[in-house]
Amino acid sequence: MSATFGRRQVLQALAGGAAGLAVSELLPGKAFAQAAQEPPLTVTRLTDRIAVISGAGGNVVVLSGPDGVLLVDSGSAERSADLLEAVARLPGGHRIDTVFNTHWHWDHTGGNERMRAAGARIIAHENTRLWLGTPIWVEWQNRTYAPRPRRAWPTETFYATGEMSFAGEPIEYGYLEQAHTDGDLYVYFRRENVLVPGCVLSVGSYPIIDYSTDGWIGGLSAATQRLAGMIDAGTRIVPGVGPVQSRADLLAEHAMLEDLQNEIWHLMLKGQGIPDIIAADPTRQYDATWGDPKLFIRGAYRSLYAHCRELRGAV
Repeated sequence: MSATFGRRQVLQALAGGAAGLAVSELLPGKAFAQAAQEPPLTVTRLTDRIAVISGAGGNVVVLSGPDGVLLVDSGSAERSADLLEAVARLPGGHRIDTVFNTHWHWDHTGGNERMRAAGARIIAHENTRLWLGTPIWVEWQNRTYAPRPRRAWPTETFYATGEMSFAGEPIEYGYLEQAHTDGDLYVYFRRENVLVPGCVLSVGSYPIIDYSTDGWIGGLSAATQRLAGMIDAGTRIVPGVGPVQSRADLLAEHAMLEDLQNEIWHLMLKGQGIPDIIAADPTRQYDATWGDPKLFIRGAYRSLYAHCRELRGAV
């Protein structure tokens, strides 16, 4: 999520003075020594019109049209120039029309400045806009995120659901409430049967519960259940990071979340704190699939504590 100061300042300077330029005019030369050392981005075709660009921070999904492209997420600031270069090679990539932000995290919104400079509109949930405009203390990272400049903020926000059409493709998008953060959204290309839920779906590691920005385990469980009800066995799901998944993978995460929410809550009701719960090893049957559970247990505990009144029926 972080950026090298010198590189970030150069990129922001480029972005600040490049409003209205075509993508090809925004691409820097190979003067950045860092860029030569970074691994190339990977472009994976899902359909004739949809591709996934990996390695630019979080996954970036691209829908190509004859006159431009629509993106879901903008990757990290460090790889924004490389991302623009990869997009420019795709059909319609000479013009970025629309960008969705699935949540506020910088590895998914870091390229916003460059996308705005390319003339794109940026759509996100209102809470994502609010987080991008304020200092954020993220306890589990022991880090404070500075407010992003206005040119990095979404240009359009919403609160519940929305629909639009891009290059003849119907697109559905909606708010997932408090899940990974409290600004998560999904984008569903129904005709192409491709779902993009951001980091609500995790691959190879336990999902991050960003309780510092009001994510919580109950919301993650509800979000995965809701998403599974929207799709079918043939749907391809692009997670925030990692390879394409299926409805079965989404359901497996939901089952894990539902089970561990109950397990951890019951341990909390017995007066156990985070070290006690980690020692009790409630995740043991899932660790082979999901990895080290310590951060997940901490996030689950902190988020359950924040919702304890409603869980006790006191609200």
